[in-house]
Amino acid sequence: MTQPTHIRAEHLPAALTLVAAKVPVLPLRAGKVPFGNCRRCTGNACGGRPNMKTPGPCTCPAPCHGWAAATTDPHVINSREWARAWREAAAVAYHPGGAGLTVVDLDNADAIAWARENLPATQTVATTRGEHWIYRGAMPSANAVRPGVDIKSAMAYARWLGPGTSTTTALPDTVRALVVREPAPVRPAAVTAPAPARDGRCPHRTPTFLDRGIAMAEQRITDAAGAVHATVFGAFLAVLSTHGRCGCLTQAHMERLFAAARAKGESPRHCTDAWTNALHRLGM
Repeated sequence: MTQPTHIRAEHLPAALTLVAAKVPVLPLRAGKVPFGNCRRCTGNACGGRPNMKTPGPCTCPAPCHGWAAATTDPHVINSREWARAWREAAAVAYHPGGAGLTVVDLDNADAIAWARENLPATQTVATTRGEHWIYRGAMPSANAVRPGVDIKSAMAYARWLGPGTSTTTALPDTVRALVVREPAPVRPAAVTAPAPARDGRCPHRTPTFLDRGIAMAEQRITDAAGAVHATVFGAFLAVLSTHGRCGCLTQAHMERLFAAARAKGESPRHCTDAWTNALHRLGM
C-alpha cells in the first residue's frame, strides 16, 4: 500500500513564518546538512558557483548549493520541486547574512562564559550544546574564530531553533574583529623602491596626477553608500596601482586615505588590512 506523502507539518509552517519575516530559509536533512545538489549540478558539474565561494542565490528549481538555496519566496517554498525535501526534512535552516543578521554560535559552556563577559546582550537561542547569540548586521562567516565559537552570517546557514529570548542588538566590533587576522605592519608605498623616472623626476609629483588621484580616491570612499570595506580596498588598490611603484606616495597621502576611510566608520585595523592586502595584490 502506498504511504501518504504529506509534508512534515512541523517544518514547512516554521519555514513560511520565517519567509513572511523576510528571512531566507532552506530545509535540512538528517545530520543537520543541506540536501545534495540537483541532478544537473551533481558532482559540481555546474562548477559549484564555484565551490560555493560566490555570493548570491541558487537558481536551481530544487534545493541545491547549500546556503544559496535559501529563499524568501513562498511559491518556491511550496513548489513541487521542494516538496520531496520537506517530506524528508529533519530541520529548518536560514541564511543569516541574507536577513542582515549574524549568529555567534557558542558550542560549550566556556564559549558561553566568554560571550557573557565580552559581548553585549542580544537575542539568545538555546542549542543542543550551547547557544546562538543573534546580532543585527551581516559580516563574513568563519569557523573556530576562538575555542567553541563559530560565526555564521554571509554565505552560511544556521538551524532555526525558535525565537529564543530578548531582542537583537547591533553587531559589535568585538564580533567583527574575530574574523580579522592580525595584520602585517603597514608598509607605506613611499618606502618601496622608486621606478626610474624620466629626467630624474617622478612624473606623478604634480597636482594633475598625484593630487587628483588622491582626491578621487577620497571622494570614492566618501560617496560609498554600501559595501564600505570593498570600496576602501578598491580605492587603495587604484591609488597604489597607479602611484605605488614610483615612490611618490608619502605617509601624508596614506594618512589622508585612512582618514577618509575612518570617517566612513572603518577601524584603524580595517584600514591597515585593506592597505596591506592591496600591496599584496599588486606584489609590492
